[in-house]
Amino acid sequence: MIAALAYIGERFFYRIWRFLVHWYAGGFFAIGGQTTNMLEYLDRTLALRITLRYFFQPLYRDYSFIGYLIGIPSRTVRALAGVVAYGAVFAVAVAAYAGWAAIPLYLLRKVIFNL
Repeated sequence: MIAALAYIGERFFYRIWRFLVHWYAGGFFAIGGQTTNMLEYLDRTLALRITLRYFFQPLYRDYSFIGYLIGIPSRTVRALAGVVAYGAVFAVAVAAYAGWAAIPLYLLRKVIFNL
């Protein structure tokens, strides 16, 4: 009888542990994967790394004064748009994971204080 109670207790805490690992680690990897996919899509669209690499090159390889005059401001705007977009995606991902991580804590608080 003692062994059965010990087994039930061990399984109870094991299942709580497995739930927490599944919830927090699984949620982190799911949100992280979606964030990575979105950042890769933005990188293909905005090409921030390439924009910064060719920042001081004239636009469309037009080496006239007009090419330089138009190239640097347009690349500045594009780079700033990329940084803002990347920052927004990262901020949304952090907020989503924080909300996801808070759900079990909120439910546990509701159970404990509403008894």
